Amino acid sequence: MEFNHKPVLFRETIEALNIRPDGLYIDGTMGGGGHSEAIVQRLETGRLLSIDQDPDAIAAGGERLAKYPQSTVVQGNFAQMAELAHEQGIRQADGILLDIGVSSHQLDAPERGFSYHHDAPLDMRMSQSGVSAKDLVNTLPQQELSQIIFRYGEDRSAGRIAAGICKAREQGEIETTLQLAEIIKASVPAAVRRAEGHPARRTFQALRIAVNGELDRLQEGLAAARELLAPGGRLAVITFHSLEDRIVKQEMARWCQGCTCPPDFPVCVCGKKPKGKLVYKKGLSPSEEELEENPRARSARLRVFEKAR
Repeated sequence: MEFNHKPVLFRETIEALNIRPDGLYIDGTMGGGGHSEAIVQRLETGRLLSIDQDPDAIAAGGERLAKYPQSTVVQGNFAQMAELAHEQGIRQADGILLDIGVSSHQLDAPERGFSYHHDAPLDMRMSQSGVSAKDLVNTLPQQELSQIIFRYGEDRSAGRIAAGICKAREQGEIETTLQLAEIIKASVPAAVRRAEGHPARRTFQALRIAVNGELDRLQEGLAAARELLAPGGRLAVITFHSLEDRIVKQEMARWCQGCTCPPDFPVCVCGKKPKGKLVYKKGLSPSEEELEENPRARSARLRVFEKAR
């Protein structure tokens, strides 16, 4: 199984994890195993648990990591990492990595139905199971479709697009990616069609997020990761769009917040203490050199939290 995925902010992420040879680490989004292999190569008596929900990733990453005795690969969503870690006898981790969003392999494999650049069955399921994008566009009420496109795609043409989809499906099921892309293109104003970028980009993002419950899983995964971290352990999270990054930024800021008593209180009565600190206050973006090699990295942001000792 070939699983091509170029890790973004690779060097910065591995350095941020501050890997110890005897430490316990979790890669919650293994993908093709690039980050996982870099982690496990730095281990001696330590251990790495790699998780992914995509069967293709499990096959490819598992094969790549099979030669390392310190490595364990399991299938599941990173939101379940506490349960999966406990099943493997891991109660605390010295470092956890989450590389959020769709992988290059998923985008570039036409049959997975993530891309509007190829004609393929309308799917978008990272786990290859459950409700698909085809199910959503053919069954959801217009108002609900509009809300999904506006909330997860931040598209101001959400109402027009939802109306166009509902009108088109009256003539027959919407089955393929290019079929949907053309419906979206025909639904938006001419000015949007002339603008930079494909008019279907935001809708495809919104449907993918809805199909996979990505933002809910991210909230759950962040909570699980913070609880699993050992004192002094680090959580590194790579995001690729503003919705994800906003969640990570706000959660990490909340973890770092201490006393919440009014400023005029002479002493603290709430007793709240920071649960840790940010390693990079504003997060890290890819370098110009990386962007030249991999334009898809442009929107990436790395944020790192270190748990209090």
